[in-house]
Amino acid sequence: MEFPANLLYTKEHEWIRVEGNFAYIGITEFAQSELGDLVYVEINTLGEVVAKDDIFGTVEAVKTTSDLFMPVSAKVIEFNPAIDEKDGNDPTLINSDPYGKGWLVKVELQDPSELESLLDDAAYRVLIGK
Repeated sequence: MEFPANLLYTKEHEWIRVEGNFAYIGITEFAQSELGDLVYVEINTLGEVVAKDDIFGTVEAVKTTSDLFMPVSAKVIEFNPAIDEKDGNDPTLINSDPYGKGWLVKVELQDPSELESLLDDAAYRVLIGK
């Protein structure tokens, strides 16, 4: 299992990759392995500002549905079209490439100081016992 050092992590198993005032958000390899094969992603907050720790969508696996929590306050500006089943694409990219092509949303940061409350890769490993 990998935990890229260039990402920050949440206790709810989301990751965030910051690029200037924007960021990409996904779920960790650990989270997708616990959920199993993902079959559907719903992001109903496109165009909205979502507060830190609020729900911005859900992922559905064969056996369960799980809420997605916003790591930092941000405006959701893009849903990854590569995982949008409605467009005939494949949500299992989240399983096969969680830190690359399987990202969930692109956001515009509202308060970059909130990044300081997130976990680095070493702290996330401790959290999940890896």
